[in-house]
Amino acid sequence: MRTTIDLPDQLFRQAKATAALRGTTLKNLVVAAIEREIVAGGPEAGGRRRRMRLPLVRLGGGRRLDLSEFNFDDLLA
Repeated sequence: MRTTIDLPDQLFRQAKATAALRGTTLKNLVVAAIEREIVAGGPEAGGRRRRMRLPLVRLGGGRRLDLSEFNFDDLLA
């Protein structure tokens, strides 16, 4: 089936370059990306994603935690 999609110029250039680097066509790249999104479980059957509630952590005494100097990369090492 044929269809037309409107992509931002930068995304189109990146997709075309990625397809060329992988030795495939832009069409095949787009089909694979859509299949991955559907299989990966995007919103079920077109429904909305459920909003997840995160736990609220309170620091006693109204103190604030300053993480401006914290190196988050150290957590991954």
